[in-house]
This record gives sequence, C-alpha cells and structure tokens, in this order.
Amino acid sequence: MFTDLIPGAAPQPAPEPTARERFFRLIDTALAARQLVRLTLGRYRGPEAGLEKVLARPVLLRGEPHLQLVWRHATRDITKNHPLAEVPALLDGLIATGAFENAHLHTRTQEAQFTVKTKGGRDRSLLRVGRASAPADDEGTDAAADTNAEEHNREKHRLLSLERPFWHDLGVTDAQHRLIPAMSRKWRQINRFVEVFSSALADAGLGGRDPAEPVRVHDFGCGKGYLTFAVHDWLAGQGRRAEVTGVELRQPLVDLCNAAAERHQLGGLRFDAGDVRDYTPAGLDVMIALHACDIATDYAIDYGLRAGASVILCSPCCHKEVRPQMTMPALLRPVLQHGVHLGQEAEMVTDGLRALLLDAEGYDTQVFEFISLEHTNKNKMLLAVRRRHTPAGHAEAVRAQIAAIKDFYGIRTQALEALVAARRPAA
Repeated sequence: MFTDLIPGAAPQPAPEPTARERFFRLIDTALAARQLVRLTLGRYRGPEAGLEKVLARPVLLRGEPHLQLVWRHATRDITKNHPLAEVPALLDGLIATGAFENAHLHTRTQEAQFTVKTKGGRDRSLLRVGRASAPADDEGTDAAADTNAEEHNREKHRLLSLERPFWHDLGVTDAQHRLIPAMSRKWRQINRFVEVFSSALADAGLGGRDPAEPVRVHDFGCGKGYLTFAVHDWLAGQGRRAEVTGVELRQPLVDLCNAAAERHQLGGLRFDAGDVRDYTPAGLDVMIALHACDIATDYAIDYGLRAGASVILCSPCCHKEVRPQMTMPALLRPVLQHGVHLGQEAEMVTDGLRALLLDAEGYDTQVFEFISLEHTNKNKMLLAVRRRHTPAGHAEAVRAQIAAIKDFYGIRTQALEALVAARRPAA
C-alpha cells in the first residue's frame, strides 16, 4: 500500500478487471469495430409490468450508426434508437441496477454470456466468452457476410426453425431451407404470432399442464396453414402433446396442408374443409381466427365461447357490419364527415364492442398491434384469456356499457352480441 510513494519501490500491478468491466469492453469494442450483431438482455426483475426482455441491434439512421433497443413486452414492442455515445451509460444502467440479470452478446466472431450475481453484498458476476456458434441467422443468411445487417429494423426471432422440411412444402423456404426473400415479412409475422400465443398459454395456466394432456387448438380460415403448422411445431418443441386443426373453406389448400402433415409424419395436426358458421363445436383450449372477413370473426369468437376455449386469438378484417349503421354524433360530425375517419371509427367501435362482449363473458381482453405496419396493414390483435373469477355484477355492468355505446352511435345490431344473446337464458 502506498508503495508508489516510496522511491525505488516496485509499482503494484493494476487490479484485474471485473466480469462486468470485461463485458462492457467487449460491447464497446464490437460497436467500434462494427462487429456487433445483437445483444439480448433477459431475466427481467424490474418494476415494469409485462416487460420480458430488451433486444438491441445496430442500425443506420441518416447514415449515422445507432443502437436500436426493442423493449419486448408480453403483448407489445416499444422501439427506441440511441446514438452510440449514449449506449455505454444506457446499458450500464439497465444491467448495473439489477433490472436484467442476464445479457447475451453476439458479434460476428464471438458470443459472450454475462450473468449478474452478488454474494455478501459483493459483485460475483460471471462472464463466459466463446466463438460464435450460430453464424447463420433465422433467415438463412450468413451473419458474418451480411454487410447490410445494420439496416434491418427488427430482431430476428428464434422461436421457430427454418430447418423444418414442411416450410419448403408451404413455399417459405427453398430446398436448402433458406428463407425465400419474398416470405421474409410473413416469417416475421409467424414468429411474432407464436410469441403472443406462447405468452397467452402461460397467462391461461395452460403452460403448466401435464405434458401428456393435449393442447387443443383450432385455426379458422387457416389458408395455407402457416400459423397452424407453426403452432403445432412450437408445441411439439416444448414437449407438449398437440392436437391442432386448421379449418379452411378452400379444399385445394386443405389437401395441400394435409399432404404436407402426412408426408412429414406430424401427428396431431390435421386440416378440415369447413365453415366456422356451421363447424361442430368440440372441447377446445385455443381458438385462432386471423383475417376472417367481417362477421366471420364474430362467428369464430362465438365458436370459441361455445367450445369453452381458454384463449381466443383474432386478427379482425373487413369491418363491414357496423359502418352502414353508424350515425354521426353531433359532436363528432366535423371529424367523421371524412370517409377515412368514419371507417377507422367503425373499425375501432367494432373491435371495442367485441372486446367488451368477451369481457362480459368472463375473459380478460386486450386489443393491440402485434406487428409493425411495415409488415402488414392487418396488424390488430384481439386477445382474450378466460379469467378464473368474475366479480358479481361485472357482466351486467359491461353489457350496460355496450348498450350505451350502441345508442351513442345508433348501432342496431352487432353479430357477436346477437349470437351470444341467443344462447342466454331468458330473464
């Protein structure tokens, strides 16, 4: 101690850098050398409700390098871009506060796993560094060779694998299991949907079910079966027994999907030709209906209710029923006189009524954008999870709200309300 003040004394060696210091040096070096591919902060322990992880990747904005952070919640993403000068303090704040207990850094040549640990009030964090083990990203391209990687604006998801041979049958990949460029947006949608699906299963208490007990899913208007195959594949990958049925009006698509399921021996996956309006109800855990046109969405939701689904997932489309009925309240007439505004209002009111009707039927319901508009303009998701307990009088209060909204807009009928009311015992 104080040997540097003693003439001729040997200088003391500098203390070894901590795991935290070494990890942040790796980040700084990767950013400076333009080698950073992505950074994931996980195992969130902070106070923000619904936040699961933060995903970071380099992007170019107006020719200047930035770090894009995606704050991933259970049902939404919040994206923020930061100049590189802000990054060290920002990341240090997220990790040093203990909000995130795990950080995973990918560069073009290395991977580093940092784990926050304390013992006796002292920092005992761990750092493991190795060679990059997965040079290919989820879209089948070599990350080290992709010089345009910084210009992508979304983290590529890893819930599903492009190696599954059925993706080639469905036209998503080529014979070498590489993503067909024209399908890149569809691939993002599929992965984002599976994220929402997995979170909803956990919220409904289905995630902790005995793996031997089947998870029963119906996907109405399944089209070419992208989501149907994805849900089955994800459930199987979780060690779950999946019973997944796609229902589609067009027989050629049903035949295509059944042939692919049989060819690859995907037990528990089948496709039926049918219409949601007269499909026979069966015991069900999850009802899916994406882009069902107009009141077909209402029939699908009603099917889920009749079948006792724990989770109902819809992405509504073509809101035609309510708009012709709507009268413009005097206060809103200057705004709604524009056709585009009236159409948007009709869409909002339609899906708002659906959410309230599900609430009255005993479901916790959310309406949110599940993927960016840059990938699809049909990006609204209606998610309903059956609650364990509904307070007395709650359903009646919600139905009174529905009646008031209909009266305000002059709406006479709404398909889902009529379907539900037809089954309700007479007072």
